[in-house]
Amino acid sequence: MSPHTPSVTIIIPARPEQPDIKAVTASRMLDYPGDKLQIIVARGKQPSVQRNTALKTAQGELIYFLDDDSMPPPDNLRRAVAHFADPNVKMLGGPNLCPPDAPLIEKIFALVLASWAFGPSRARYYPVGKVRQTSEKELILCNLVARRDALIDLGGFNEALYPNEENALMDELQKRGGKLIYDPQCIVHRRPRSNLKAFAKMLMTYGRGRAEQFRVHPTFGSALNFVPPLFCVYLLLLPLLLVFVGKIALAPLMGYGVAVAIMAAMLAIHGQILHCLATIPLIVLTHVLYGLGFWRGLFTKLRRPGSPGDRPPTHVVLETLPS
Repeated sequence: MSPHTPSVTIIIPARPEQPDIKAVTASRMLDYPGDKLQIIVARGKQPSVQRNTALKTAQGELIYFLDDDSMPPPDNLRRAVAHFADPNVKMLGGPNLCPPDAPLIEKIFALVLASWAFGPSRARYYPVGKVRQTSEKELILCNLVARRDALIDLGGFNEALYPNEENALMDELQKRGGKLIYDPQCIVHRRPRSNLKAFAKMLMTYGRGRAEQFRVHPTFGSALNFVPPLFCVYLLLLPLLLVFVGKIALAPLMGYGVAVAIMAAMLAIHGQILHCLATIPLIVLTHVLYGLGFWRGLFTKLRRPGSPGDRPPTHVVLETLPS
């Protein structure tokens, strides 16, 4: 820890009547001076609005964003804060990992998230490499520390982009010369989706959010995200291609099958063989649903919560809790 110990506000969005907030319990166990720590629970129904509302009243020099079920280990905040001794570092994060006591289905979902099916974003779900300067593709909002003044200067999160509001903000920070840091040891434990329906919905939402982000903040780094939607187009046109081109049209599909098998095989270092075999259909599902969600996101109407024709403005209740 540097001679100057910065003050930190932990912001945790929660549902209006949610009684048990695991992140609050974990935050109170962080090894950090109590007089330098503020915990704000922002209750509401739209997380980006909740975070922005809490940000306006936060007193910390640094903001630590946690989801309501994020469980950081006690030394996490000290480790994260040390990186901000460099004034050019504006944001830092690390992976969120599946707890070892999670049910089997959730562990398999976690393996899929840690696979190359998610490209560089697999670093959000598994410790990859060493501490390094990174991009928005490797950081995730359920375990993210940022300078408050940098967030305020950008006007907070774009509330029309949920769930990719943090990604667009990170792009803007980098455009202004700010550094984003990935620390693979700065972790939280957080359970994946609990069933296949919830997991599938998440994949569609991720695809939609990425497309909406691209529409508002187009970057060359987003080119890779067009692969799943184009793969969906290929699958849709495959019957016609077989008629007009012949069996050669199956070549991309065969190559894809080999790639998926390799992805599953590489997961053997993370889990048991049978678990890795179970990821194969889920990896395919990931690409298809992400691609479909991406196509949807290219044509959705972007509206801030509370704008004309949208739902009523989200009511947010802030609770400042003792650390």
